[in-house]
Amino acid sequence: MKSSESLLRLKEFQANEKRRQLGQIQIMMADFDKMAAELEYQIAAEEKKAGITDPSHFAYPTFAKAARQRADNLKGSIRELQIQQEAAELAVEEAEAELSKAAALDQRDGTGRSAKVG
Repeated sequence: MKSSESLLRLKEFQANEKRRQLGQIQIMMADFDKMAAELEYQIAAEEKKAGITDPSHFAYPTFAKAARQRADNLKGSIRELQIQQEAAELAVEEAEAELSKAAALDQRDGTGRSAKVG
């Protein structure tokens, strides 16, 4: 009786936690993407100012080199987060499936109680 209710609450908590984690990953990806785009804009502005667009040129701006490295690092982090996002999406699906099972069990137990009482 109470065990199915507590199981249902546990499964709801777990599903909500998995959804929250997925949301955090998505927010981080959006933030990193925005930062990388901002860096790309700064790189383009610096290259235009210097008149040099070839990073291997000896007079290529140091700021642009550093910004390009940061942008590349952010893009690598985004790729890693995409992998984590896929795993988190699977975890959410599994948690929601378990929640459905627990809800069905609770409903079955609840229906059984009302039939006994009535």
